[in-house]
Amino acid sequence: MRVTIGEIREMKQRGEKIPMLTAYDYAFAKIIDEVGVPLILVGDSLGMVMLGYESTIPVTMDEMIHHVKAVVRGTKHAMVIGDMPFMTYHVSMEDTMRNAARFIQEGGAQAVKLEGGEVVADKVSRLVSCGIPVQGHIGLTPQSVNQLGGYKVVGKTAEVAVRLLNDARALEEAGAFSIVLECIPAPLSQLITERVMVPTIGIGAGKGCNGQVQVVSDILGLFTDFVPKHAKQYARLNQTVTTAVTDYIAEVQAGDFPTTKQSYEMDKDILDQITA
Repeated sequence: MRVTIGEIREMKQRGEKIPMLTAYDYAFAKIIDEVGVPLILVGDSLGMVMLGYESTIPVTMDEMIHHVKAVVRGTKHAMVIGDMPFMTYHVSMEDTMRNAARFIQEGGAQAVKLEGGEVVADKVSRLVSCGIPVQGHIGLTPQSVNQLGGYKVVGKTAEVAVRLLNDARALEEAGAFSIVLECIPAPLSQLITERVMVPTIGIGAGKGCNGQVQVVSDILGLFTDFVPKHAKQYARLNQTVTTAVTDYIAEVQAGDFPTTKQSYEMDKDILDQITA
């Protein structure tokens, strides 16, 4: 049985912190799911982490659906959330409905995530009314990186802080079951968390949020092109992989791999027959 939006809301009511991670493929999704992470986001960050794009902007719906399917196949317990990519919910309500439905019908996800506050509240409301759970996302919204002028903290001025508070309220009123707060000053994130009834999930937003989300490649030390300030590396798998591949190359070149342990034998009589 997968985690439901009701269970996520109850976690906030109980004061229980909510861990959330990204995953982009079957293997990592299976590991994450088996250790009990309740929310898995198939983020459009896969554009950079998995596909080598410079930003999330080039990511397409087809690419997202491909990875969502893999993550869903690797999970049994976690709620899988599909991240709606750039311009798939901005042009029209029809586009929004069609693309969100693809995540649910084709991808097998249980929810979708949209960036933006008041500006997307009408779309959030319509999706929720059609039975599609929606996670909001305010603060640093990577799909707007060109307009924001880079990846930076959002909400340091009174004007922007008030706007973020209004965005959070608008998403709550529209029916979002949770809201991601990205790169927002910790005191403001805590204030937003106190002002809304729905759970907040922080990333670079301090410990006052109801939960936290991180990119799995960041916390494992796999993606080293850029390590954000908000990421803690719980492992250095890039070093582990580098060492393993280096050792493999050396053993192949030296003729030390494979050994009999990695090889298959055959009946000697049969070998004698074909070589006679």
